[in-house]
Parts: sequence; C-alpha cells; structure tokens
Amino acid sequence: MTSFQSEKQLVAEYFAALDAATAGDIARVMARYCSSDYRWRGCHPFDEIAGIESVAARFWEPLRGAIRPMQRRQDIYMAGLNALDDGASTWVVSMGHLVGLFDAPWLGIPATGKMAFLRYCEFNRVADGRIAETALFFDIPHLMIQAGLNPFPPQTAAHLVQPGPMTHDGLMTGDTDPEEGRRTLAAIDFMIAELRNWQEEVPLEQELRRSWHEDMIWWGPAGIGATYTIERYAQQHSGAFRAGFANRQFLGHVAKVAEGSFGGFFGWPNLRLTPTGGFMGMPGTGKPGEMRVVDIYRRSGDKLAENWVFIDLLHFWMQQGVDILGRTTDLARR
Repeated sequence: MTSFQSEKQLVAEYFAALDAATAGDIARVMARYCSSDYRWRGCHPFDEIAGIESVAARFWEPLRGAIRPMQRRQDIYMAGLNALDDGASTWVVSMGHLVGLFDAPWLGIPATGKMAFLRYCEFNRVADGRIAETALFFDIPHLMIQAGLNPFPPQTAAHLVQPGPMTHDGLMTGDTDPEEGRRTLAAIDFMIAELRNWQEEVPLEQELRRSWHEDMIWWGPAGIGATYTIERYAQQHSGAFRAGFANRQFLGHVAKVAEGSFGGFFGWPNLRLTPTGGFMGMPGTGKPGEMRVVDIYRRSGDKLAENWVFIDLLHFWMQQGVDILGRTTDLARR
C-alpha cells in the first residue's frame, strides 16, 4: 500500500497556516511550505505567476482583503501518484469553497456585504517536503452572479452553490485501498476513450450510459450550470457542447490522480476547439481557442456517478475577443 500521509499532512498544515495568516504574513507562510522555484497557475486574469512573493501580492492578498474572514470548506481531499508520468510525481488535490463576507471589491466585482462562496479546485505537487507546484482553478463567474452581475446569457442548466459528494466520503485524510483508486482511474480512462472515439451515428445517451450511472450529476461551471440524469445532461450540456464546436483536439493533461472512489485531472490547456455558434448563447467566431479544465469524479461500482467541472471560461472567451470580466464589471460601475 502506497501512503501519502506526509504529503497530505504538509498540504493540510499549509492550508491551516495560510487561512489563518494576516495579509502581511501570507508570503512568509508560503515561504515555509513552498519551494524556492514555486510554480503557480490560476484562472484568468491571473494565469501563471512565478515566485512566492508575486503569488502572495497579486492573488492571495487582494482576495483575502475582499472576502474576509475567509474559511476553507473542503468537500474532497485526496492524493495520488500522477498517472501521466509513470508515478514520478505526487499530487494532493483539494476541492470545495472559499467562504467569507464579500466586504470589498475584487477584480472589479462589487462587494455585497454578504456571504460569498468561491468554488475552487487545487492541485499541489509535493516534492522533497515542499509544495513545488500549484494549479488553482476558481469559478469567478460564479462569484459575479452572487454579486448580482450577469456575465453570460442564461445558462442551459442550473446555477447553484454546489454541494460535495452525495456519499460524504470525499475527505480522505488516511490511507485507502490502492485497488479502489485503480478502479476509479480505469473508469475515468474508459469515459475519456469513449469521448475520443465518439461517432455521430451512436445516440449520445447510449454512449453516455457506457460510462455513467443513469442518475449521474454533472456539476458544471457558472455559465453552463449543473444538470441531473443522463437525459438532462445530454440535453443541457453534452449535446450543446458537441454541437457548438468544431475541430475538437485533445491536448492532454498535466496531472491525473485517483484515490478511493474519487479521481480527476487538470490540463494547461486540455482542449483546442473552434466555436461555431450557439454554445452558452455566444456567437461563432471561427477562431480556434484553448480550454483549461479540471474534472473531479466520483465512481460508484464501475461507472461514474458525479463530476465537478471547472473551466476557465474567462480565458477561453478572451481568446475569442470577448472580455467577459471587463465588460461586466464596467457595466456594474456605470
């Protein structure tokens, strides 16, 4: 049995220290836990930031100054060897919400003085007792909607503050049976293979039933939304997504891990595809763009039951010439 206790403990201690730190102490806390050549990736408008001091100054300090006091509410916590580098790297994954009172503007999004939930999923690569690399995805459009802004046309599925797993067993702080993780990884890989081999003559719902439970839930990002059952997932997201893009090209992932009944991956980017119009109510541009995506899954038996999805939609539409964040916050200031 492979144990990830030291890596999990390191990241848990880092989270506790980071969450308790005052704004002026964030860089010092990060220096205690992160490597000197620390690499950080985040959603637009942050993208890639090099160095602990810059990450603290550009991301954490403004966010913590706006949403305070901040509380981390985790729904999934897992670790595993990266299936994409033959297990050479170890990653710890945390997913949930950063919660606090939205008392000051952030990124031009007006403060509400009320509770706000920032959905996040964070992948941390641990090496030599330090956090060497972080990919932190967060749903900024979800926060914009909570502030009364409408960054996108009406979405096809439901807008929700999303709960964690139905089974309430996503916080894996101890050791787990590695065979369960292998089964989860196999289920994810089978689903991905089905996507790549998709043929239009096979009905979409029939294809999905090979990988998914009938009562599956797809917890999508703001702008798309959450949807329940294979039938509604096909209607409210999967079918629209396939119809709204041409020239879909898979670019690979950076890390893919699984532990117990949970697993997931992130890419930088995952996909290249060309909008043909209609998806998310947006026009076709004929211009290829790249999507950065996180997928986190819960397996039940040999099929997938839940899927939490983070897509850096602000980055994607910016490539299409549409500054969603800028235009929406500009309207809010008028």
